[in-house]
Amino acid sequence: MTGTDHDRAPVARHLPWPLCRRCCGIALDMGSVRTRAWIAGKGVVVDVPSVTFPGSGAVHPIQRGTIIDTPECARMLHRLLAHRLPRSARPMVIVTAPVLDGVAYRARARSAVDVLRPHSVLTVPGARAIAVAAGADTSRPLMVVDIGAHLTEVVLLADGDITDARRTALGTGDLDDTTTPGEIAGAVASMLTAVLRQDRTSLAADAAHRGVLLAGGGALRPEITRRLTERWHLPLRVVPAPHTAAVRGAAKLLQAAHTHPSASGVLPPVRPA
Repeated sequence: MTGTDHDRAPVARHLPWPLCRRCCGIALDMGSVRTRAWIAGKGVVVDVPSVTFPGSGAVHPIQRGTIIDTPECARMLHRLLAHRLPRSARPMVIVTAPVLDGVAYRARARSAVDVLRPHSVLTVPGARAIAVAAGADTSRPLMVVDIGAHLTEVVLLADGDITDARRTALGTGDLDDTTTPGEIAGAVASMLTAVLRQDRTSLAADAAHRGVLLAGGGALRPEITRRLTERWHLPLRVVPAPHTAAVRGAAKLLQAAHTHPSASGVLPPVRPA
C-alpha cells in the first residue's frame, strides 16, 4: 500500500472501529460503472452507478480503470459520502487501484478523495484487496482474475507482491451482439497463458495449479465462467460475493492500518538490544 498524511496530529492510540469515536474510516472501490464504499461501523453503505449530473447531462468520471475527470469524481464522492460522516471527521481512506495504472491513477484518486478531508489516504492494488477478501494464503503464489464491467485484469501475486500483470479494456458492460462471453473468456485465457509463458520461475505454474481466484461482476456470469473453464483446464475459485470483493478486502486492510501503531503518529518504544 502507498499513502499520504494530511497534517495528522498525534494521539495516544486508536481503538478498533467502531469503538474509536474520534476518527472514522472509508474503503473505496471506484469503477467505471459502479462505485462502492465501506464505512467503519456501518459496512458497505454505497453501491451505486459511477455518474454525476452537473448540468445538461450525465458525466461518467471514471472510464475503463482511468479517472478522466477528477473534479467530477470528487463531486460524486462528496454527494455519496460527505453526509454519512460525523461532523468535522477526518477519515482514514483506502482506495483500490487498477494494477497497471500506477502513479497517475493514485494521484487523481487522492486528489478526488481530498473532498472528504481525509487525514490519510492509502491506495492498494485491487487484486491484493481481492486476495484479502477471499482469505487467500498470500505467502504462496496466487493468480487473481478480476473481470469488471469495462476492464479485466490478470495478476500474479507472490508473497502479496505483484510479480506480473495483464489487462484488457473489455468486460461485462461490453457484452452485446458483437462482443460475446466467449471473447471475454478467450481474452482472460490468453492473458493467463501469457503470464505463464513470461514467467521464468515456477511461481505462475504453482499459482495456476492452486486454482485461479476469480472476482468481479464477470464471476457472477455463468456464460463467462463456463467458457473460461472450457478454455482453461485448471481449477477456478470464485470469491464469495465477487462483485464486492475489492471493497471488502480494502476494508480489512483499512482496519489493519487503523490499529497499526503508525496510524496514531506515535512510534512504539525501542526495545534495548
